Amino acid sequence: MTAVKFTAALSLVALLSGCSTFDQLANVGQTPKLSPIDNPTTQAGYQPVSMPMPAPEQAYYQPNSLFSTEAKGFFKDQRAHKVGDILLVQVTIADKAQIANQTASARTAANGAGAGGVLGSLFTAAAPAPLNTVDPTKAIDINSSMSNTGTGSVNRSETVSTQVAAVVTQLLPNGNLVIEGHQEVRVNFEIRDLIVAGVVRPEDIGSDNTIDSSKIAEARIAYGGRGQITDVQQPRYGQQVMDAILPF
Repeated sequence: MTAVKFTAALSLVALLSGCSTFDQLANVGQTPKLSPIDNPTTQAGYQPVSMPMPAPEQAYYQPNSLFSTEAKGFFKDQRAHKVGDILLVQVTIADKAQIANQTASARTAANGAGAGGVLGSLFTAAAPAPLNTVDPTKAIDINSSMSNTGTGSVNRSETVSTQVAAVVTQLLPNGNLVIEGHQEVRVNFEIRDLIVAGVVRPEDIGSDNTIDSSKIAEARIAYGGRGQITDVQQPRYGQQVMDAILPF
């Protein structure tokens, strides 16, 4: 009976934790699985890039010329220029930010009111005990004080330097290329993910078919990991829920 109760309690906890808990239990002692190679345009949630484009120009040949107006050069090179081509992206990120803010404010107010002379004497004589012992010249005395101090600072430093091969997934009407690259590397029980996507100009691609990440428009770069170490570093689901709903 005790084993049944323990199993029921374990199942209830796993159900409250979500489907990922069952995945972790099913993969105990096994290495995380790599994602299959697939066409990015067929994946769920994929959306083609839509950006303002100039009016298309008709290509034509100049008189007595062997080359059309759309030719990029006299000799064909191996740089990526159509859907399905591959180019190497040099991911170089070196961000550093330091911000410090300090605020201090203070306010003090004092107000007093009283009655002296004849009016004060009448007040003392007419007031019953123990009010007749109050000094009429200090009948009302109000003091207030307020202070506020705030300090905030940000010190961030990020450095990423790596390479990833990306595939041209779309050719825009003005000749720009939409690229997307996904790289996975597994070391023991941890997978390192690197995702690069964006829009590049063919003119920015080097003669060695490489391009720097700083020249990618609408760049989307994700660098992270998944596996046993990443799971340990993340707070549990219950703690994340409590952090989201607790007001203090």
